[in-house]
Amino acid sequence: MSRKTPATPRSRSRLVLWVTAGVVALGFLVAVEIAARVCAGVPGPVTNQARELVFPPKPGPLYGGLALMMVVLTWRQRLIAAGVAVGIDVVFVLVRWACDVKVPEGQFFGNGALWAMLGCAVFAITRRTGNERILLLKGVGLGLLLVAGRKTGDTWLLITSKTRPTVLDPYVATADHALGNPSWVAGRILQATGPIGSHVLHLVYAQLAVAAVVVAAYQLRNVAAERRFPRHHLVRTFLVIGLLGPAIYMIFPVVGPIFAYGPGTSGTGGVEWAVANLWPHTPPPVGVPHPVPYDGITPRNCMPSLHTAWATSIFIHSRRGPRALRFAGAFWLVATLSATLGFGYHYGVDLVAGVVFALTVETALRALDRGWDRSGVRLVAYGTTVFAVLLLSYRFLPVRMATYPWVSGPLVLLALLSMIYGYLRTTRAWEPRSTPPLRAEPQPEPV
Repeated sequence: MSRKTPATPRSRSRLVLWVTAGVVALGFLVAVEIAARVCAGVPGPVTNQARELVFPPKPGPLYGGLALMMVVLTWRQRLIAAGVAVGIDVVFVLVRWACDVKVPEGQFFGNGALWAMLGCAVFAITRRTGNERILLLKGVGLGLLLVAGRKTGDTWLLITSKTRPTVLDPYVATADHALGNPSWVAGRILQATGPIGSHVLHLVYAQLAVAAVVVAAYQLRNVAAERRFPRHHLVRTFLVIGLLGPAIYMIFPVVGPIFAYGPGTSGTGGVEWAVANLWPHTPPPVGVPHPVPYDGITPRNCMPSLHTAWATSIFIHSRRGPRALRFAGAFWLVATLSATLGFGYHYGVDLVAGVVFALTVETALRALDRGWDRSGVRLVAYGTTVFAVLLLSYRFLPVRMATYPWVSGPLVLLALLSMIYGYLRTTRAWEPRSTPPLRAEPQPEPV
């Protein structure tokens, strides 16, 4: 990396654009911080992130953010940044051990990664200019956004549990009869596989962010050499899904089968709030659905299934990678869908809404990159309409869906397949087509 690069008018305009985006993002974080304190009475993402400069953090998001930031660095700089992060963590661990500070299990490391990212931001501002400064600040912003997105998501989930005292699970469970109650079926299958199947699926479900970092790192592998980011990558889709999805939780609060119709994840904690203890052996009867009260702790994070949306985006972005990455993306999607249903975290109709949601967001971001045209506008409008119709049907037509499953079930699947087909057809038309080289005409031999 060169030490100084003269700034051009274009680089200054880009810097202004990124600074503006940073200010907007910071304003959003401050708004969530205020909402967390007012609605839930707890610190928000800004406070929690600031605390992790000193207090024990959750290591995964921080080192994942550091890994994403390092795509803009050379190998030598990556080794320095990683060494600084590990060294700072070792110091923190030794100080806590000497002071006999009790640390929660699994929260020993992470402070160093945050300090390393902030140090790179200071270095970019004080020692770099022009495009080099912009590129390094983009990398730091990418890493910090991943961490802040995780914090913001956790805060949003807490806000949903505090501000939505009733849930709409009876409506969704009734509508799920149209698909044959897949969560109940998958739950029984998972129980039959024993502890091995449960352990594997739980590992996949919990480590979704790791899969996202792997795919994103592959997509951004040439940033350091080309000195620019690709026009579209997985991190953007992840962040937009995480930003828009929790807002829908506030409109359609649902806790999931294992909480509304089962014992909860602890085995007994959800029984006192459950509508009935039926999951996964007895499908809920078709009745007159109504909102039911639930506790102030469990997140209302089912509609749509963002785990499904994120796994779908991982699958899409892994398609351009090598065979191993494509296989991993397909495996992660199938395993995530199996886990969300088998563990009772989601209903089948949640997954359908999650896939439609992901494809709509992905289409919008791709259209934004290449310039909006009629096909992009049409598909985003169609995806938004399908998503809205699905949610309205789950809320206002669940009894009819359950009464006529042989009609409503195929219609739900047809809506999903139409969105998948539209996405594939539109995005393939956007791909640049390579034209075969012109064949040279044979020249007549001179007489």
